[in-house]
Amino acid sequence: MSNLHVLAFEIGTEEIPAFDLHKATLQLEKLVPAALDAVRIPHGTVSIYTSPRRLVAIVADVADATEALEEVFRGPSAKIAFDAEGNPTKAAVGFARGKGLDVGALERREENGAEYVFAAKSIPARDVAELLPDVLHGIIEDINWPKSCRWGTTRQYFSRPVRWLVALLDERVIPVEFAGLTAGNLTYGHRFLAPGPHEVAAAADLVGVIEGAFVVASEPAREAVIRAGVERVEAETGLRAELPEKTLLEVTNLSEYPTVIVGTFDEEFLRVPEEIIVDAMLMHQRYFPLYDAASKLTNKFIVVSNGDPACADIIRNGNERVVRPRLSDAKFFYEEDLKHPLEAFVDRLDEVVFQEALGTMKDKTDRIVALATHLAADAALAEADASDAVRAAYLAKADLVTGAVVEFTSVQGIMGSYYAEASGESEQVARAIADHYRPRFAGDEPPASVVGRIVAVSDKLDTICGLFAVGQGPTGSSDPFALRRGAIGIVAMLEGGLPVSLGRAIDASLDTYAGAGIDFDRDEVRKAVAEFFVTRTKVMLRDSGVSPDTIDAVLAAAVREPVQIIARTRALETARRHEPETFDDLATAYARANNLRDAALGSTVDGDIAGGAEATLLAAIDEVEARVGAALVADDYAAALAALAALRGPIDTFFADVLIMDKDDQVRENRLRLLNRFVGVFANVADFGRMAKGAK
Repeated sequence: MSNLHVLAFEIGTEEIPAFDLHKATLQLEKLVPAALDAVRIPHGTVSIYTSPRRLVAIVADVADATEALEEVFRGPSAKIAFDAEGNPTKAAVGFARGKGLDVGALERREENGAEYVFAAKSIPARDVAELLPDVLHGIIEDINWPKSCRWGTTRQYFSRPVRWLVALLDERVIPVEFAGLTAGNLTYGHRFLAPGPHEVAAAADLVGVIEGAFVVASEPAREAVIRAGVERVEAETGLRAELPEKTLLEVTNLSEYPTVIVGTFDEEFLRVPEEIIVDAMLMHQRYFPLYDAASKLTNKFIVVSNGDPACADIIRNGNERVVRPRLSDAKFFYEEDLKHPLEAFVDRLDEVVFQEALGTMKDKTDRIVALATHLAADAALAEADASDAVRAAYLAKADLVTGAVVEFTSVQGIMGSYYAEASGESEQVARAIADHYRPRFAGDEPPASVVGRIVAVSDKLDTICGLFAVGQGPTGSSDPFALRRGAIGIVAMLEGGLPVSLGRAIDASLDTYAGAGIDFDRDEVRKAVAEFFVTRTKVMLRDSGVSPDTIDAVLAAAVREPVQIIARTRALETARRHEPETFDDLATAYARANNLRDAALGSTVDGDIAGGAEATLLAAIDEVEARVGAALVADDYAAALAALAALRGPIDTFFADVLIMDKDDQVRENRLRLLNRFVGVFANVADFGRMAKGAK
């Protein structure tokens, strides 16, 4: 048995952007074992370590040599591979060439009573150390970066300039070459605390050498260090830190040796809305805010330093000096904005382009107002609420041209709500302005009020309809305007109880574009937008665990309002789970009836010639049809399905006792009309035939 070795490979770089580093870490977890497996290098566990200045792979149990391999491939039959004189045909030549052999090396063997040609390939074992330079070089080039650069006189690309390479198989250096560098056994530590170089005696020592040079070598380990430091601060101060996942990931991958430090800013800045202060700290400085027991923002914050812990006071002072001008800017812009009522900013929205073909944000505001007016009427809002919805729609985008939002973009909407309150607008209007971008992502809460939901739907639907009208709808995986997210938000708000018709809202939105002179095919755009929402609704239902055939059964009944699709689908899915045999049998019976029926005969059944099981089924259909109709009017889909379930017994008996294709034309056609009636009862609920494939 061959000896087993440790392989260590490090790519040393300038600082890699935080999120790019995270993606590269995930890629390497697959790239490294795949690259080794591709050339049949036997190996054990692959461990990936990364920090802002390095990508490291440690591979355990690497063998001395690849395993020898004998491969046998069956080709065409001998009759096809050779002509009557025994000469190889094009089929034989092509088969041999494809396997890397001369045609004369093909073998003829009998298999299952027939003679075929076979190609036997013997792949000898190879020295792993000889294969590794190319394998490791390939790994470097296979990492996919959002953006790459070239440096010096090199032609190779990487996220950031590569400064050193380490490649060791136990103590043996593997001479990997890239961008003018050749791998050795020298690594580098923390840029300031232990720059190096540091010699690595053996592959198994690499991570230990790096960690000894003040580098926490993995993303999870650095996050753990940061969280432990934050917990210590919380225990010492009695305050609570907010660690947004995205910012924490970024900070984790910005430092090689993280140290948690507490800073302070002047309390005068707490008079500014806390959202803008938090934005200045989190988004601009990557500081974590600290809150008191009442969840109020305090004037303390957490800095994650990549410097020398012994210099914590200097680092703290430096960060406090940096944050002060950012907060001063926030305070200045806020106070300047307050000198004008929010309404004064609306006309300035003409300075901001919404979309080249769709006009400015002022044009969008006018359309949102028109759509909000329609939705308020459709929802039958009280006069005061309807007035608030229209007013909030008019002011919703006004803060986009305020100083605070221009400087701190993530607080759009929120700052508008503060300015609305300061301008004397009602609390409901101000809240709707703050909420109208919600839900912003999966799991986000929708606007709290009906007024807020109307403004949010108006904004999102205007964007969707407008971009579809100018041919900018999503294609494949590309959705640069996040229209899918907007559609899911609208569906969530409708499902949450907003009592409006999406179909009528789409018409109202397209009216605003047609009235503005936008040239588009109204029928085609309306169809595309409606189908877009149906598709999003289907995806939401499937993600929630609903069976695809249940969804298809409901959609086959020509239901297009998302709320109805969701309610009917979930009611049908629940009924199937509680009474699986009943609904599977109904699905089979429906499919059988649907296949036999003749729609051209109509559905008027002559009860005088219907006897026995026919008469029983006809009476049951009459009763169920009335019950289903009443249930659908009341939007009680569970009751409609329960009524349909009552047809199982009569239809089973009918198929068991009655010869449908009777020789008597009158009798046969009457029975077919009865099947038409049976199928028709389901027409407005679901196509049970779509579920027949799941019947047992």
